[in-house]
Amino acid sequence: MNATPIVTIEAAERLLNTLETFLDESEANFSIVIDRGGSVLSQAGRVPDTIDPTIVGALAAGSFAATKELATRVGEEEFTALHQQGQRAQILMSAVDSDVVLVTVFDEHTTLGLVKFYSTRTVKRLATVLSDLRGEQAPTEPVFTMADVDNASNMFGK
Repeated sequence: MNATPIVTIEAAERLLNTLETFLDESEANFSIVIDRGGSVLSQAGRVPDTIDPTIVGALAAGSFAATKELATRVGEEEFTALHQQGQRAQILMSAVDSDVVLVTVFDEHTTLGLVKFYSTRTVKRLATVLSDLRGEQAPTEPVFTMADVDNASNMFGK
């Protein structure tokens, strides 16, 4: 499991541009990129005033976690996508990587097939942005050196 990176302004713009392109292509209403804990990393589209993206993110994370456990029970490591359909709205949740999920909400103005087609490309683009971001934030040196340990020993006693 990778650490969820700290999203920089540049990465936020890349995530937002990726989502906006996806929404233009798929004709979906809105998309949210969340970590597996439900925190919103990015969002784009027409989110109705009656919908709180933070709550949607938290509920989607819980739903995706339950689906992961269900997959394990039937012999799969994970289901990479989860689709929910109502009378007016549909949600497609797609795993970006082991830590991030793309949540897309759409209505009768588009089709599941179109959303799934473009979400496949979008997931790859989002994974690249997040991978690049994690690579930029990877520590290159140990956090503590032996000199730090020695100094701590001297300060607190052996």
